Amino acid sequence: MEKIEKVLASGNTHVTVNRDPNAKPGALDLKLSAPGVETLEFVSTDLHPRAEQLFSGAWAGCYITVFGKVAALKKVALPSDYSVDIQTSIGSVGGGYCLAAQFTLRVPGLATEVVEGLAQLAHQHCPYSKAVHGNIEVVTNIVTA
Repeated sequence: MEKIEKVLASGNTHVTVNRDPNAKPGALDLKLSAPGVETLEFVSTDLHPRAEQLFSGAWAGCYITVFGKVAALKKVALPSDYSVDIQTSIGSVGGGYCLAAQFTLRVPGLATEVVEGLAQLAHQHCPYSKAVHGNIEVVTNIVTA
């Protein structure tokens, strides 16, 4: 597995579980950009996500769902304010490029070892985590305070 030598761009996503039954989903308008390609537009809107942001968003949405499911299977009650942050970075390595990801799981009130076990199990079941397993560096940080 290659590791990034120089980060070129990163996409960050913060995901929580919405427990409000009256919440209405909103629309997401996208204007895509690519690092180093200043005149390239895929869709014309106000936001400017890069591929790294889209990937981290999709991965985070999947991962938080799987994390909740594995916690339920293990009979671990999660606090209502647990969250997942993912930073996906693209960088150069040698003459090419590679990705890396950093997860931060915030699960207040649970023991660190319990969250670490759930995090590993979630990575084993999440389709995005399985797709990149062994191909990119993935670091997971646990915050329980």
